[in-house]
Amino acid sequence: MTIAGISGSLRATSFNTGLIRAAADILSGTAEVTNIDWRDVPVYNQDDESSGEPPSVARIRQELLDADAIIIATPEYNYSYPGGLKNLLDWMSRTPQKPFNEKPVLVIGASTGNYGTVRAQMALRAVLTHMNAHTLNKPELLVTQAKAKFDANGTLTDESTRTVFAGILNTFVAWADKINAPTQPIA
Repeated sequence: MTIAGISGSLRATSFNTGLIRAAADILSGTAEVTNIDWRDVPVYNQDDESSGEPPSVARIRQELLDADAIIIATPEYNYSYPGGLKNLLDWMSRTPQKPFNEKPVLVIGASTGNYGTVRAQMALRAVLTHMNAHTLNKPELLVTQAKAKFDANGTLTDESTRTVFAGILNTFVAWADKINAPTQPIA
């Protein structure tokens, strides 16, 4: 299985990018997790779209189309997810090839506060529902007090969080396999 990972943060030592790296480590041998680099995606403008899709957008769209599943790790900014992530999703929704359509998606997140990213995840799930993605609703990963669970390089070091995350990832992979299984024709 191939899984495209999207971190909602572009910060070099981001906790959420650390979650994508942790997923790759935990699922090593079971699935290939790649981190999608979206830092060069321009702000969406329909005028720009009509003159041709930017190469960075086309590249990311293809990476997402090629993946069997997607993990989005989002921080929480002002009770929601980051505007840059919304911009990326807007670009992905604009052409006939929609990479989130019927794709299994796991929404996770880490923050320094006591609520994890619960509000950001709820807002993100609403947009993904409109994009016709299949989001795994439970179990959830809401990493709280992230400064104590990641090192200075953004690596997840908290063993209890890694254990919980491993269980969630195994559930997600099994669920994504079911979603992606060929359907049997109705007799």
